[in-house]
Amino acid sequence: MNAFTDGVIAILITILVLELKPPSGDRLSDIAQEKGKLLAYLLSFVFVAIYWVNHHHLIQVVDRIDGRTLWANIHLLFWLSLTPVATAWLGESGVETGPVAAYTIVLIGCGVAYTVLTLALLALHEDGSQLARAIGRDRKGKLSILLYTIALVLAFFVPWASIGFIVAVSVIWFIPDARVARIIAADGS
Repeated sequence: MNAFTDGVIAILITILVLELKPPSGDRLSDIAQEKGKLLAYLLSFVFVAIYWVNHHHLIQVVDRIDGRTLWANIHLLFWLSLTPVATAWLGESGVETGPVAAYTIVLIGCGVAYTVLTLALLALHEDGSQLARAIGRDRKGKLSILLYTIALVLAFFVPWASIGFIVAVSVIWFIPDARVARIIAADGS
């Protein structure tokens, strides 16, 4: 499951970068014409990287998986696979209601799918397992979905504020969750 996820995410990052085109001019300042696309790419690259890092940490404390967790993981990859299309629209159209709302829907889908994956994994593990202790009450996950939902509503009224909420969630998750590292160190694994 982990190797498959790594491969899919590597492909997604490659697709993201292939959407970028060089500026039409020959001066360094010409890159400013592509700033919307570059910023959308940067945001999406960070977003996908955050999911990869957290998925990697999550799998470190998993003892077993089953068919339900495989499907939950595929569900997450489905939503992640929509990132290049949402990014391209956002980068091309700018911070407008439609692209921002679509981008936010993809983010909500990813957040919900990651939560479903953690719940499927928790169902296979005992209450005191490394996984259960690492996930805890998952406040960051719940807060992320709440902030993305607020961002979706704002997309229809103040798209730039929506982007602000999206960036805030990225900042919350940018530093990897230390719970997994503490659990592994405490158990001597």
